[in-house]
Amino acid sequence: MLKCGMNGGQVKVFGKAVQALSRISDELWLDPSEKGLALRSVNACRSAYGCVLFSPLFFQHYQWSTSAEMNDNDTISNLNCKLGIKSILPIFRCLSSLERNVENCKIFTRSDKSKVIFQFFCRHGIKRTHNVCFQESQPLQVIFEKNMCSNMLMIQPRVLAEAVVLFTSNQEEVTLAVTPQNVCIKSSNEESMDLTNSVYSEMFVGPDEFDFFQIGVDTEITFCLKELKGMLTFSEAIRAPISIHFDIPGKPMALSIDDMLLEAHFILATLADEPSRGSSPQSLCLSQKRKRSDLVRANSKASEKGSKATECISEKAAPKRLYPNETLMDISTLENCGSPTMRRVNSDITEVPESSVSDTEQVPGSPYLGKVKERC
Repeated sequence: MLKCGMNGGQVKVFGKAVQALSRISDELWLDPSEKGLALRSVNACRSAYGCVLFSPLFFQHYQWSTSAEMNDNDTISNLNCKLGIKSILPIFRCLSSLERNVENCKIFTRSDKSKVIFQFFCRHGIKRTHNVCFQESQPLQVIFEKNMCSNMLMIQPRVLAEAVVLFTSNQEEVTLAVTPQNVCIKSSNEESMDLTNSVYSEMFVGPDEFDFFQIGVDTEITFCLKELKGMLTFSEAIRAPISIHFDIPGKPMALSIDDMLLEAHFILATLADEPSRGSSPQSLCLSQKRKRSDLVRANSKASEKGSKATECISEKAAPKRLYPNETLMDISTLENCGSPTMRRVNSDITEVPESSVSDTEQVPGSPYLGKVKERC
C-alpha cells in the first residue's frame, strides 16, 4: 500500500525524474519502502539502469505498508508496481503548468484493482484523476560498487550542459577522455567513421571547473549520450552537482546525485575498445577508404567471393575481449541500437529481491558491465 502527497514544486521534481528515467526504458517500477519511494528503470539490453529514491521527507506526507501476500520464502513482500512509461509520461508532460496550477497531488495504490492513482487538486477547484494499471513484478536492483573506481569527478550541471550542447541531435555516443591536466568530452570515434556525420566536436574542461577532481588512471570511455542528457536535465531541475565514477573502458560508469531529500543513480555501460583501434578521425577515415577499395577488388573477383567470405567469418567469429583471462558468468552479447557494429556485454544488472541489496545500492562482487565492439 502506498499513499503520498506533494505540492506543485515537488510535482515538478517528481515529473523530471520520470522524464529522466524514460530515456532509459519503456518500463518504470514504483518501489515503496521505509526508505522512501524509489523509481527504477532498466533498458532491454541491460546496459543502462536508473534509480531515483525520494526520501519520506520529500513528500508532504508518506505512508507505506507491505502487502498481505507471502512470497516463496514465507516473508511479507513489498508492493511491486511495473508501469508502462507511455502511460505515466503524459501525466507529467507539462511540468511548468503543473507547478503553477497544482496545489496538491496525491499518489496512492489500489492493489485489489492493480492500479496506481494520481490525483491533482488544481486552482479554481479543478480536480484531475489518472488511473494507471500496473503489473506485479519484482523491483530491479544494480550490483555495482562505484567507490572502487579509480576516477571520480563532480561537476555542476550548468558546466556539463555547455559541453553537451555542442553535439548534434543525431549524436548517439560520446567519449570522455581524462588526464590529471584536463577532461575532454568529444564525439565518438566510431560515429566519426560515418561520412554522413561530418561534424567532430570536442570540449576541454580544466580541473578548476570541477567541484571534485580525482584521476587515478588516464583513460577514454565511450557511452550513450541519451542517458547522460536525462540525468543532466534532472540535476538542473534540482540544482545539484553530478558525480561521475568510472574506470577503464569496458567497465561501467556511474552518474550520481546525492541530496538531503533524494538520491539518483544511473549506471551505464561503456565500450570496450580494441587496443589497435586508431584514435584520430583522420586515421579512421583513411582506414574506411582502404576498406572500400578492398571491397571493390573483392567484388571484381566473383569466383573467389565465397571462399573469402568464409575465411573472414572464421577469423572474426569470436570477439576480442579486454580481459581474455577472466571467466564471466551469465554474460549475454546484446546488439547496440546506436551503432550496428557494436555489441554490448553486461553482467552487472540483475533482478534481485530488495532484501538482498544494501542501503546504498552498492554491493561488492560485481565483475563489470561493458560493451564489446566487433568489426563488420
